[in-house]
Amino acid sequence: MNIVGGFALYFIIWWITLFAVLPFGIRSQHETGDVVAGTEPGAPVLPRLLRKAVVTSLIAAVIFAGVWYAWVTYDV
Repeated sequence: MNIVGGFALYFIIWWITLFAVLPFGIRSQHETGDVVAGTEPGAPVLPRLLRKAVVTSLIAAVIFAGVWYAWVTYDV
């Protein structure tokens, strides 16, 4: 696996992991009772996107390391 292929694979793993991590810890405006006028009641109150991006990067790095190890070990 070359550098460009490695970055492309990490990018794909990162996006898939992001979509898996996004719903964790989300509370809607309806659940908290703080619905702002003119917004959707299901909108998140505090999405914490920076923290989710960091968690996603760490999880994606672990998954990528496993894929890279399998790629190198089994010479795919």
